[in-house]
Amino acid sequence: MTSFRSLVQKMVGSVPHGKSAPLFLDVFCRSLIILCTALSVVLSSVAVCDGHWLLAGGHMFGLWYFCSVEQQQSSVLGTQSFKASSNCTTHLEEAGVDGLAVGLAACRSVITLAVVSAIFGLELLVMSQASEGRDSRRRWTLGTRLVLLAGLMAAGGVALFVILFGTFATLLGFTLTFWCQFTATVLFSLNGLAARHIQHIEPLLHFSGHPDKLQKSGFL
Repeated sequence: MTSFRSLVQKMVGSVPHGKSAPLFLDVFCRSLIILCTALSVVLSSVAVCDGHWLLAGGHMFGLWYFCSVEQQQSSVLGTQSFKASSNCTTHLEEAGVDGLAVGLAACRSVITLAVVSAIFGLELLVMSQASEGRDSRRRWTLGTRLVLLAGLMAAGGVALFVILFGTFATLLGFTLTFWCQFTATVLFSLNGLAARHIQHIEPLLHFSGHPDKLQKSGFL
């Protein structure tokens, strides 16, 4: 323990007083968190606006409406394709699934609120990098909580959608926009956890160049 303490004191003490240690790793991690959060917002927004999440039973089910799907086969290549007919409706109770209208209304409301929460969280994360001191830490903490809240709400919306169509949904029946939302949900959660975890190493960075403060604070 003594050797470890002396080693850390030598490493920290080698930094000239009045100058902060290089924080490249800290800035790089925070930049990645902000970038991935922005990507998650884009993916989730596209998934919600498109809304076509499931192809099953000759129907295309979505957050906003469902359509009948016509199967077409190419005579040249022998491949099959699907084309949505004009028989689309927003009266989701006509799909023949119990509680579908209420369930999808709750699903799209929760996921939309998740996107809004993530946008505000992303804004706070960016603003924290343009400020210093206590204000910066406070904005980062609040932004982290909003991103984590977005991950929880998005996960709840995706789970609700899967439960509603769980009786006849297949893994290959989910569309690309559904997987965009699934990816955004995972990224929301991972980015929120990473943003929360990075604050645990922040006290060590603030005490760089002052080994006496490190010892008084109990880090050594």
